[in-house]
Amino acid sequence: MDPGLSDRVRPRTQSGPHPPTTPSTGGRMTRRVCILLAALLLTGGCTGGPGAASSAGTSPPVAPAATPTALQGVDAPFLTAMVAHTERTLEIVRVVEGRLTDAQLRTLVDAIEATESDELRTMRTWLRDAGRPTSGSGHDHAGHADADDLARLRGAAPADVDRVLRAVLAEHQRAAADLARAHLAVGGSAPVRDLAERVARSRTAQVDLLAG
Repeated sequence: MDPGLSDRVRPRTQSGPHPPTTPSTGGRMTRRVCILLAALLLTGGCTGGPGAASSAGTSPPVAPAATPTALQGVDAPFLTAMVAHTERTLEIVRVVEGRLTDAQLRTLVDAIEATESDELRTMRTWLRDAGRPTSGSGHDHAGHADADDLARLRGAAPADVDRVLRAVLAEHQRAAADLARAHLAVGGSAPVRDLAERVARSRTAQVDLLAG
C-alpha cells in the first residue's frame, strides 16, 4: 500500500503524488526545516552497525527495496525520531477508532494505520540490526499531536471528532514531511533516503486530503 496514496485514497484535485514542498513556500517552512535538520545533526551517533542481509521487499508496501548494510550519517537519529513520530500517529488513529463519521476519512485513516505499521516494523528492524534502541521514547512532540492534542481528541464530542482529528493529524503529518525532507538534505544510506522520500511525499498528500 502506497502511504496515504493507495488506489483507494487519492487527492481529488491531483492525479498523482504531490511533490515535496519546495523552499518557495516561504521563509517559515525554510526555518522549520533548518531547525529539524539541526536537531538531527545534534542527536547523536554518525554510523550504525551491520544491517539485515535480507531484502525488505520490492512490492508497493512502504518498506524500501533493500535493507541498509550500515546506517550512515544521521540515519540513526532520523529513524529514531521517525519511530517516535510513527508511534504517535498510530496512537492518534486508534484514539478515533469507531468514532469517525466521514467514510472517506475512515478510509484514509485505515490506510495510514496500515502503511505506518509497516514503516514502523521496517525502521525498528534497521535500528535493531544497527545495535541502536528501537523505541522512540523521549521524543518531543511539542507543537504537533502533543498530550493536549490527544486529550482534546479523546474528549471530542461525537459531532466534533472528524474535525478535531483532521486538525491534529494534519499538523502531525506535516511535521513528518518536514523531518523527512530535512533528512533528504543531508544524505545517508540509499534505503533510508528512499524511506524519507516516501514519507515526505505521502505525508504531504495526506495533509491535502485531511484539508478536504
